[in-house]
Amino acid sequence: MEPFFISYMVIWILTCLVAIGAFALSPESFSFSRPEYRRFMFVPWKLTTFAVATIGFTFIAPYTGDPTWDHIDGFFMSTLTFLSAPWVVGTLYLTIRRRLPLRDLYVALCLWMFSASWSYDLYLVLRDGHYPETWLSNLCASSVIYFAAGLLWNLDWRINRGVTFSFLESDWPSVPPTVTFARLFWYALPFMLIVTAAILYFVVPNPFD
Repeated sequence: MEPFFISYMVIWILTCLVAIGAFALSPESFSFSRPEYRRFMFVPWKLTTFAVATIGFTFIAPYTGDPTWDHIDGFFMSTLTFLSAPWVVGTLYLTIRRRLPLRDLYVALCLWMFSASWSYDLYLVLRDGHYPETWLSNLCASSVIYFAAGLLWNLDWRINRGVTFSFLESDWPSVPPTVTFARLFWYALPFMLIVTAAILYFVVPNPFD
């Protein structure tokens, strides 16, 4: 492995260890570890859209023509995105508004990078024995999907306010008052189209190759 990739891998492993340490010192202060977050995520429409997206990535991955994608990384990256992206996006907003400490921002950014990039890199290093040449392009494409997914699964509907994002509410993360996807569909559609376009980007052959 080239020295650059060895150094990069050491840096991000140490970065993740620091994040794990920050979480271990006070796990109860991170909302994603609480039962409320699980109830917030495990509602029918979120589980359904997660299942559809995961099936798309997992089963289409080996047929994309990209040797770095297979059933395994398609599945675990989809799962990591579902479990972490809504919390990460909400945490980014709340730290910008100075309603959460910078410690939460650090952990959120590490979760983003691990879910969208570093887990993919590590898997391919273990599978192929070298750092993937596609690490940077994957980071860019997966980050777009990750952010879109975080917004999608934060969509909410509130009485007298209509459709909003859950992290704009003082009780975030909490179970939304409604789980009727029909109220959210047209607002969710742009985010779902972004994910669909990303899947097609990998599936449809490049005519210039």
